Amino acid sequence: MFTSLVRPPSRNILSCPVSASFCYTYDRPIPWNDLLAYFTMTSLTPRPPYTDDELKKLYPPSLQLQQVQILMRHGERTPVTARFQNAGLKPFWPYCASVRQLRSIMLDYNGENRPKDLAMPTTGKGSFTTVEWKRRLETFGPKDEPVVAKGPGHEIDDVCDFGALTDLGRQSTSRLGMRLRKLYVDRLGFLPETISSTDDFYLRSTNVPRALESMHQAFQALYPPSTREADPETGKFPVPTVLTRGPGDETLYPNDGNCRRFAALSRAFAQRAADRWNASEEMEYLNKVYGKWMPANSPRVAVDSRPRLSGIMDTVNASLAHGPETRLPKEFYDHKARKLLERIASDEWFAGFNESREYRMLGIGGLLGDIVERMVSRAERTNSSHSVNTKSDTSDPSSPDIKFGLSGCHDTTLAGMLSSLGAYDSSSWPPFTSHIAIELFRKADSSSPSDQISAVTPAKRGWWESMLPGSAGRNKNPPGSGIGRKSSEYLTSSEKSKLDGYYVRMRYNDEPVTIPGCKTPGNHLEGDESFCTLTAFKSIVDKFTPQDWKQQCRMNLGQPVTPPSGEPEWAGHP
Repeated sequence: MFTSLVRPPSRNILSCPVSASFCYTYDRPIPWNDLLAYFTMTSLTPRPPYTDDELKKLYPPSLQLQQVQILMRHGERTPVTARFQNAGLKPFWPYCASVRQLRSIMLDYNGENRPKDLAMPTTGKGSFTTVEWKRRLETFGPKDEPVVAKGPGHEIDDVCDFGALTDLGRQSTSRLGMRLRKLYVDRLGFLPETISSTDDFYLRSTNVPRALESMHQAFQALYPPSTREADPETGKFPVPTVLTRGPGDETLYPNDGNCRRFAALSRAFAQRAADRWNASEEMEYLNKVYGKWMPANSPRVAVDSRPRLSGIMDTVNASLAHGPETRLPKEFYDHKARKLLERIASDEWFAGFNESREYRMLGIGGLLGDIVERMVSRAERTNSSHSVNTKSDTSDPSSPDIKFGLSGCHDTTLAGMLSSLGAYDSSSWPPFTSHIAIELFRKADSSSPSDQISAVTPAKRGWWESMLPGSAGRNKNPPGSGIGRKSSEYLTSSEKSKLDGYYVRMRYNDEPVTIPGCKTPGNHLEGDESFCTLTAFKSIVDKFTPQDWKQQCRMNLGQPVTPPSGEPEWAGHP
């Protein structure tokens, strides 16, 4: 093994036992109620496991679970940039033991090969090897000479880069995987105890390392090595396929870096938040708490200060989640101030999803459209004598054979999704390792139910939607592609019947979520509004699913943020 020195980039992509009455942190007992407040906005404190009665209510015998798609925020991380060094907070944190055990894939060379033997391999077998190395960070020292970055205790190993998944983050995401296994394997029997491949799994992540690593940690705990059966021919478990996208195609977070219109909308809503909050009583309180630590060139805390209000929250949350060596002065953790940070930052980042259909479409519509398409494909497959699609592995993201999905993403993904469905608590920021479970159910008493009367009616096209490319032809589908991406208002009676008897239920951090449009009679399972009919859920999402995201990102530049009426287009309704 050898040591490599690397420097952190100047910019990064932003993006206890619960049954006890007391828990312990840093050798100090904390009452359970105080612990919940203590970890608000930072580390997720999972709710206790469902009781048998709760499980029967959440998974009634009248419904059969068909598909589960999990979207998970990454685990605890370091701040995305150094802040508040004037308050004694060191920029580099020693919480990343994984950097001692890095591995890279290398073209195999033993020093004896002839040049022609080093040609690029075509078989993918036996042509590569791994090299082990550990990483140290290099940074600027006095007069700009290079120095090795050190932690608060002068550590030179285990030092994290900015925005890196920490050891604590690896633990919390592993625990999430364990909870998923306990629920879907042990208690519900939905997933098998062992697997011989991941052909019916959909594994995806953004290219941000902390998200990809978190997804891997969760899946490793969901199916540890002892539960993976070897292939009889190779003697090894088939390598799982993980899907990622390039920056220009990424939809697993609101992609303002590659969508010009969405970036303009984001700036407009951020400015609105600044105008709304910068001179408020709430901001005055935040200045009393944090003002003395602000830099001279930006002395007041504001939505658009430097650091931004959301940046202050980022450092407060990251430092609170970790050890005392990287803790800020105690006033930074004032409970009222932290709740105000959440409330104002949520308004800046997520109000647009709730109020603007175009914002939803460009920010999260592509992702929700993909999720709906996978559910509809599953329903079509079950209701047909043959599959709509013949491929059955994660090389085909819309395969009807996908039974379980796990995607590593970010806080903006989860909050953006909930806001776009009208189900987001705007006073609460998603903690580290938060997750959304989107579950597809089918009535157990009928092979092709049609007794549910949908209250969904086609909505009129909005002012901006009329300018979308191909908006007049949204009823057309490529031959053999299924109906997942076909707008609900253009489905034939025969196509609509394929969705009958199917229900969608979302759980956010293990608590059921109710979508406003699903409360309408006929749009939910009788007696439980959290079970939305697949027909209603699809109709809600269809209203902001893009048809050509890249093209639509280049449209309406310079146009108003809100429609001419000036009225919000509230989320969560068909």
